[in-house]
Amino acid sequence: MPKQKTHKGTKKRFRLTASGKAKHRSSGTSHLAGRMSQKRKRNLRGTTVTTEGNAKAIREALAGNSY
Repeated sequence: MPKQKTHKGTKKRFRLTASGKAKHRSSGTSHLAGRMSQKRKRNLRGTTVTTEGNAKAIREALAGNSY
């Protein structure tokens, strides 16, 4: 039986925590931030945790490999 390959797009965008939750960077942080309020930009900093339903699909796509 062949091994399941890691989904490379998921690998670049998500990281699993020790408890199995999926962390990701907030959307809308790459460019065009000049039009945003300071409060909105401040709240988009750092990483956030996905919902449990999405985390399950992400864990399957990563095929047991957390980066």
